[in-house]
Order: sequence, then structure tokens, then C-alpha cells
Amino acid sequence: METLTNGIINVHVDPKDKEEATKILKDLGLNMTTLINMTLKQVIKRKAVPFEISTPLFSDELENALKESVIIEKEYKDGKRKGYNNANEMLRSILDD
Repeated sequence: METLTNGIINVHVDPKDKEEATKILKDLGLNMTTLINMTLKQVIKRKAVPFEISTPLFSDELENALKESVIIEKEYKDGKRKGYNNANEMLRSILDD
């Protein structure tokens, strides 16, 4: 009978990420070793990574806000828009108009 030994994987991770993930896994009743073993089993079963890997997409609202900020910055640089040093300056300007 063949004796199996544990396969050891050394992984370098950000200490803060490890700490946060460990806390979440503990709340779920899991530990890092169990999670890694579960993930590897799913990779083998699916012959693929068991979760989506993608570039995060911005919401339409955020995308529009980012586009608007570029326009506002250009208008400010072109002298077509006022700038303020603080909220009081802005409020005074609004009330004076």
C-alpha cells in the first residue's frame, strides 16, 4: 500500500489580506487550508477556475460621473467654470448669484 504525504504549498500573500480572509473564513467555520483544498478540488472538477476573474466594471452612474469630472476639469482650466477653496466660498458664490 502506498503512503501519501501532504503536499505543501508555500504562498506569499499580503499580511493584511491574510488576516482579513482568515477572520472571514473563521466566521464561516473554515480555515485557509480547507478553503485552498476546496478550491483545488473545484479546479480539478471543472477544469477551470471556479469563480469569475474579470476587471471590475463601473456602474453607469459612476462611469457618467467620471466623464463629467473630466469635462468640469477642462472647463475650469479653460476659465469657463469657477473654482472654490472651500465650501463657504462656494455657498457665498451661489447665494450672491
